[in-house]
Amino acid sequence: MKIGVLALQGDFAEHIVMLKKLGAETAEVRLPEHLNDLDGLIIPGGESTTIGKLMVIYGLLEAIREFGQGHAIWGTCAGAILLSKDARRDQPLLELMDITVERNAFGRQVDSFEAALDVEVVKKATKTDAPFHAVFIRAPIIESVSADAEVLCALDDGRIVAAQQGKLLATSFHPELTGDTRFHEYFLTLVEKF
Repeated sequence: MKIGVLALQGDFAEHIVMLKKLGAETAEVRLPEHLNDLDGLIIPGGESTTIGKLMVIYGLLEAIREFGQGHAIWGTCAGAILLSKDARRDQPLLELMDITVERNAFGRQVDSFEAALDVEVVKKATKTDAPFHAVFIRAPIIESVSADAEVLCALDDGRIVAAQQGKLLATSFHPELTGDTRFHEYFLTLVEKF
C-alpha cells in the first residue's frame, strides 16, 4: 500500500512518520504525476488558502479531484477545509465532500487546545476502547454534513470535528501530532476498502 501526502505546505512530514510506523509506503505529492501509483492521499494541516493556491499553480486541484473519484483521501485541519464544498469564503477548494466548514472556528493560535474524543469507528477498527487525544490548532469546525456524509465525532458542546463520506475523511484536529496511530490505521482501512 502506497499513501501520498500532499507536500506543498504544512505538517506533511509528521503524517509520513505516522504512516511509516504502520509499515505503509509513502510519497510526497507536489505534482499531478505524483498521484499516479498511489492507493490513498492525505492532505495535511497548514494554511488552507496557501495550500489551495499552490494546488492551482501546480495543476493539482483538478488532478486531486479526479483522484478522489476512485481513491480514499483524508484531510486534517486545513485539509478538511480543502475537501469541503463550502468554506464560507472565496478560496480554492476540492469540493469533494458534501460538508460545510468554518475556518479558525475556535479562535487564534493562542486558543489552541486538546481534547479526548470518543470515536466509535476508530475504536472498532483498532480494537481499542481508549479515547483519542486530539490536538486542535486554529482548527475549523464542520458546521454541517449532507445526507451522504456522516458525523464521526463531536465535542461535548456538539460541534462536529470529524466526518466521513464513503472513502473521504475529514478531521478538524491533528492526529499526526499525537503519536497515536489509530486514526492513520483507520484511514488505511478505508484505503483497503475502496
